[in-house]
Amino acid sequence: MKTAVLICPGRGTYNKAELGYLARHFPDRSLLEAFDSQRRAQGQPTLSELDGASRFSLATHTRGDNASALIYAATLGDFLSIDRDNIEIVAVTGNSMGWYSALACGGALSAQDGFHVSNTMGTLMQRSLIGGQLIYPFVGEDWRPNPERRAALLALVDDIASRADHALALSIALGGMLVLAGNEAGLSAFESAVDPVQERFPMRLGNHAAFHTALQAPVAADGRERLSSALFAQPRLPLIDGRGAIWWPGASDTYDLWDYTLGAQVTDTYDFTRAVTVAAREFAPDLFIITGPGTSLGGAVAQSLILAGWRGMGGKDDFRARQDETPLLASMGMPDQRATVSKGENS
Repeated sequence: MKTAVLICPGRGTYNKAELGYLARHFPDRSLLEAFDSQRRAQGQPTLSELDGASRFSLATHTRGDNASALIYAATLGDFLSIDRDNIEIVAVTGNSMGWYSALACGGALSAQDGFHVSNTMGTLMQRSLIGGQLIYPFVGEDWRPNPERRAALLALVDDIASRADHALALSIALGGMLVLAGNEAGLSAFESAVDPVQERFPMRLGNHAAFHTALQAPVAADGRERLSSALFAQPRLPLIDGRGAIWWPGASDTYDLWDYTLGAQVTDTYDFTRAVTVAAREFAPDLFIITGPGTSLGGAVAQSLILAGWRGMGGKDDFRARQDETPLLASMGMPDQRATVSKGENS
């Protein structure tokens, strides 16, 4: 039996190619109907309607109140589809809103309560839509660590943030990428100060607010009013949060877990790189399983392992060699990799 750390993706992972993902992969129709019932009660389009649309709509499917629900359901469905007879999940983590999915996969929230939390927070963020996000790399296309470049970029962020009426901060440490968040003045100043790289960066993230910054304090406060700490239970699997802290089964304070989830997790930097590093060093899994939807998180996981010096990897070529020899990552958004970890799909 292989051991695996489960990694849950965040916003921006349900796109045109993922339309119909729930219809194709979600294994529990009654649970999906329960999610749809929650949405109907809120006057929202159901997941079945969104996922079953005839065409993908950027304006509709990437809205926070729709995207969060779709991504949560796709993640949970993939978790339920893993072949647990051959794979032992030893820990769970996630990126950004993937933390809400991780809470459910790890047992700290029930499936329906996890959906309620994710749907509520996605809706609150969409209603407020405070600020925005952009992404910019500090490593080259070879993925080799460049701490000096990272430090210089973060110094620039601090300089911009010190200017009057400018808000800018590190939102997510995402492997070799910096996800920055702030107001329009802060984001525009950064875009003007850096050189375009790799023909696409700096890249604004559509329908994204200034997640994981102090600008989200009103959303965090609203979430705490709407979501009770009684929803949270002891996790059944170790959970690695956005600081790299581990919430252990039987040893976690559930009020503190609620407090972090609807407090620092919303308003402080989410260090996904640290979470992956802790997962690798603490649990030394045979495999990292990235649930769907989407396939974009694999690079950030690989870059995080390289930054951690995991198994001697120093760049993209090292990772690819290891992946070709004995796969370290299995992305369930990729059919061939999904088949290696899903029930009934193993070759």
